[in-house]
Amino acid sequence: MNIKHYMSYADIVSLGNASFGFLSIIMVLNGYLALAAQFILVAVIFDSLDGWVARKTKRVDEFGFGENIDSLSDVISFGVAPGMLLYSACASFSIPYINIVVALLILLCGILRLARFNVITDSSEASDDKFVGLPIPSTALILGSFYLSGIFRADIALVIMVVVSVLMVSTITYPKFRGIKILLAGSVLIFLTLLPQNISTIITNLPAKLLFIASLTYVIIIPIMDLYAKLRRSGPNVR
Repeated sequence: MNIKHYMSYADIVSLGNASFGFLSIIMVLNGYLALAAQFILVAVIFDSLDGWVARKTKRVDEFGFGENIDSLSDVISFGVAPGMLLYSACASFSIPYINIVVALLILLCGILRLARFNVITDSSEASDDKFVGLPIPSTALILGSFYLSGIFRADIALVIMVVVSVLMVSTITYPKFRGIKILLAGSVLIFLTLLPQNISTIITNLPAKLLFIASLTYVIIIPIMDLYAKLRRSGPNVR
């Protein structure tokens, strides 16, 4: 029953994910929304690294401990924290309580997404190169980068996060990006969004804009390609 029996290096990285998600919530409660957005982006880096560390250390998770640590951390960093950030950033929106509804939707869809992921992972339906539904870190990538981009608008953010929430519980398959080059490129872009706000508005906002555009493209282009493929399959056969 000793916790050391279950823990591995990958779990320590996952706890880093949870820690920055919690710190993001604290920043929201104290009114530091930019810091809150930066912290959930840092949580994305930790979430990306835990699987890589597990593979490099050849971790054998016979009890599913690491899987549970990862999911619980994700609920904090990519469910609760983005929901709190959206709630606070859109608190003055003209439609009362809509920010609460959308924030709750992020959390509930995130929980459903993670529960389904764990069930599929433990079954024969698991795929090594695809996710079923939009991965939950997308909530942090999109909302965090959008808030830091300098072009944030509450109405657009609310619409985008409703779409993101629905896509998380959809059956659309999204490709997995596990290459170390992609991980490094994404991490560098996230680190650039952490530049102090007083350096230069243009320099500070540009990485966030690029990250927002890249994340939004990933979210949108896959459903469009999926719909196009379905229309082609259902169309008449031309000889």
